[in-house]
Amino acid sequence: MTAETDARQEEIRASNESACPVVHAIEQVGTPWRLNILHALQDGEQRFNELKRATNARSKTLSDALEGLVEADIVERRMEEAAPVAVYYSLTPKGEALDDALSELGDWAEEWTDVATAERPRLAGPTS
Repeated sequence: MTAETDARQEEIRASNESACPVVHAIEQVGTPWRLNILHALQDGEQRFNELKRATNARSKTLSDALEGLVEADIVERRMEEAAPVAVYYSLTPKGEALDDALSELGDWAEEWTDVATAERPRLAGPTS
């Protein structure tokens, strides 16, 4: 990179410093598949195939998204090795703490976006 490019990158980094926690949070949970998984797990622990049906994700897509959520300590993976082997997923306390934030984001989306509420499920929070 040139000195000018380096200087511009540093300027951008410095001006966005206050946004860093939000950017980091979005990177951990911000994909549509991850959000669908979080929504499905709000009702409690589920097996892989239950999540697959709830999200309509392909096995590889679901597996990759779950792996990222487990790595971020948002979802817990529990395996029972009795025959047949069963793998369960549930929200960790860190994942449960996202409920309010996602509910607020859903409220914002309902007010400020063009997507009709009937076309998409609420991502988080209790129903009123």
